[in-house]
Amino acid sequence: MNQNYDSNTAKTSTLEHDVIMRGRRLLDITGVKQVESFDNEEFLLETVMGFLSIRGQNLQMKNLDVEKGIVSIKGKVFELIYVDEQSGEKAKGFFSKIFR
Repeated sequence: MNQNYDSNTAKTSTLEHDVIMRGRRLLDITGVKQVESFDNEEFLLETVMGFLSIRGQNLQMKNLDVEKGIVSIKGKVFELIYVDEQSGEKAKGFFSKIFR
């Protein structure tokens, strides 16, 4: 597999979204549009498939490549939650907890 990226490949790869977890300690996420917020217990990412919340313990950003839409997070992962616009009230409640 070719690991070299040009600008056309980077634009195409941002349309794909994958979450790869290794041993519950390392996450590689593609298709990330923006990192909304993060701390050592929670990351909120905007992906091409909606908002993704990652909760855990001692979470740290290991790698961030905005151009390619790739984020790597290390730490103990407890949960991954997608917040979709279709969930309406549930999404509002979720965001109100995050942005108190």
